[in-house]
Amino acid sequence: MHPTPSAVPARRTRRDGAVHAAAQGLLDGLETPVAAFVDLAGIGESAQALHAAWPSEVEVLHAFAAKANPLVPVLAQLRRHGMACEVSSPGELAQARAAGFTPDGIVLDSPVKTLAELASALAGGIAVNIDNFEELERVDGLIGLAAAVPRIGIRINPQVGLGSIEAMSTAGRTTKFGIALQDPGHRERLLDAYRARPWLRWVHVHVGSQGIPLELNAAGVAVAVEFAQEVNRQRPGQVVGIDIGGGLPVDFTDDADSPTFADHVAVLKQLVPDLFDGSFRIVTEYGRALMAKNGFVASRVEYTKTSGGRRIALTHVGAQVAARTTFDPQRWPLRVLVYDGDGRPSGADQEVQDVAGPCCFAGDLLAKERLLPRLSPGDLVVVPDTGAYYFSSPFHYNSLPMPPVYGFEADGDGEVRFTLLRAAETIDDVVSRSGVAPLPSPVAAR
Repeated sequence: MHPTPSAVPARRTRRDGAVHAAAQGLLDGLETPVAAFVDLAGIGESAQALHAAWPSEVEVLHAFAAKANPLVPVLAQLRRHGMACEVSSPGELAQARAAGFTPDGIVLDSPVKTLAELASALAGGIAVNIDNFEELERVDGLIGLAAAVPRIGIRINPQVGLGSIEAMSTAGRTTKFGIALQDPGHRERLLDAYRARPWLRWVHVHVGSQGIPLELNAAGVAVAVEFAQEVNRQRPGQVVGIDIGGGLPVDFTDDADSPTFADHVAVLKQLVPDLFDGSFRIVTEYGRALMAKNGFVASRVEYTKTSGGRRIALTHVGAQVAARTTFDPQRWPLRVLVYDGDGRPSGADQEVQDVAGPCCFAGDLLAKERLLPRLSPGDLVVVPDTGAYYFSSPFHYNSLPMPPVYGFEADGDGEVRFTLLRAAETIDDVVSRSGVAPLPSPVAAR
């Protein structure tokens, strides 16, 4: 299901309206004129597209990967649109609970769960995906303490290969996640583990995310389904579900969703038909694909200069909110949109420019040698497609404060309303998280 002809322009229209409204004082009232914005209507559209992409006859739990945007109001908004939540740390678990998710709507994944984390999750009825054989031994000692056995599975590494970004690929030969299924003796040991533990009823797999072709993703899912079927041949009906992870990449070049959730389902149907035969319940863990297009960052241009004949615009948005782009721009390129000081799309003449952030290192660039409307002080630089893994996961370089995050939506007359989702961090907050207690007085030696 590709976006309808009106979907992409509607997304763009909402963003333009929000930028114009924010320019009318909201940005200028901030200590540092940079803010992030979340398209609340867009979240609903993305969640609806996800639900619609999967066949109604298949039982699917869509668990949003909280790491992509763990802001509590965002998680609560996703929950209202029928999403569950996948968490990978005690912090994300606490955020999910604060957003209103109940244990039956939470899935815990992490390669380094502590004994306390495991005990709490199992006692609380939260689904757990076990990462390795040693963790399995820990769960053996805890399983009898649970009031009821929650959904427990083992994450396998199908070792089907890497995508174009190795750091985002989780199914290589030596990837740190899961039990490597092709390593000598591992498959037989895993089958024995399931045979000895009737409460192991799920299989988990995740091939990676950005840079992973849909066909490679499906190859990993196929390995998980085949393994589950092998378990069920030795004990019919033991494995009841497959957690297929997420892995839908995002195209950062325009406002369209490509590939779509429907594209992913179509490839899975073609290459892993047994996933849809009714034998298994399914869990998904999409993150970036749900939120990336539903957020942007905006900053005033503070200064401009020319260096070596090239114009440079100095802004307040850089590595502190877009670390991946500034440190690895070839793999994580972002668009930069230019608006005038009133928040209208700029009509200035095009010019090759750099767009720089506030951090004190030369590589803090959002765009290098980019053809853009000529930027001037007071103009607005808008960085779209940043609703996942950007402003929600700040980088505290130079002790820069976290920017505020606003949700926005428009009424029938096009008037934009903003809701504060996360307050701007103050300078006092920055000092507080740096440790302000004085050192104890030294004790004289006797």
